[in-house]
Amino acid sequence: MNHAYLDKIALADCKEHIPSLSDSSVDLLLSDIPYGINLDDWDVLHSNTNSALLGQSPAQIGKSGFERRGKPINGWSQADRNAGREYQEWCESWVRMAFPKLKSGASAFVFGARRTIHRVVNAFENSGFLLKDILAWKKEAAHRRAQRLSVIYERRGMMDTAHTWRGWRVGNLAPIYEPVAWFIKPYRIGGTIADNVLEHGVGAMNIEACGGNPTNLLEFGFRKGERRIHDTQKPLQLMEFLIELTTREDHTVLDPFMGSGTTAVAAMRLNRRFIGFEIEPEFHRKAIERLERQSHHCPASQTARQPALDLAL
Repeated sequence: MNHAYLDKIALADCKEHIPSLSDSSVDLLLSDIPYGINLDDWDVLHSNTNSALLGQSPAQIGKSGFERRGKPINGWSQADRNAGREYQEWCESWVRMAFPKLKSGASAFVFGARRTIHRVVNAFENSGFLLKDILAWKKEAAHRRAQRLSVIYERRGMMDTAHTWRGWRVGNLAPIYEPVAWFIKPYRIGGTIADNVLEHGVGAMNIEACGGNPTNLLEFGFRKGERRIHDTQKPLQLMEFLIELTTREDHTVLDPFMGSGTTAVAAMRLNRRFIGFEIEPEFHRKAIERLERQSHHCPASQTARQPALDLAL
């Protein structure tokens, strides 16, 4: 039953508890899931066969932009070529559980990496969802992490070659946006979105509440004083926008990977219910502290229903 999870963040693996949620009880799935790009230990979602993973190469030592490294696109061993497939399988392992918990016509917004978002799309489609759109969250700034090719050659003593390749870099363009896949759970065959709204209360967009003419380019930054407690934390106003676009007050928002707790804080501020899971104890603790700070600023209508925010399972 959902009442054991409502308005709480459970310190738990979501895959162990999503099956306990009631079917057709969730109005929105919103999550900044692990991207499967080896950002940190919690983001290694494949069989790791390389001892250098998450380390530094000799050329990267001492440079803050290269504190952690993932695998290059070409991989370091034949086994690494399976990383993408294994990431997709990991996504499917929890998406298939979540699918029946959403109401017909409900939306799911999932943040992803540019290199792995197609794996997320495949996993969701294989699990029964339909892809509605790919949104782009434009960040306020992008840090370039591309090494100068000339410097690499200079360190090898290849001065003439270094001069030839001056101005060239190894890496990617500065990453100014992140994709957000927007899925919907199919509604009744033969019905319409208008019918589905009458039956299930979801499926339409609240355009008026979101500025009157929103586009699929999302330009939201961090508010002044907004604390950053997670490497991949998203701006609060970005999550508020997605929640307000697709849900009404008292609707339930599910986030299987709460991280810093931004989804829960946004839901609380907008008078929505939330269900969250976070497997990392340190992030869970910080998310709970953040929620407790936010609870002091909740409207009176919300304060009356505030349960304990921590749920250790």
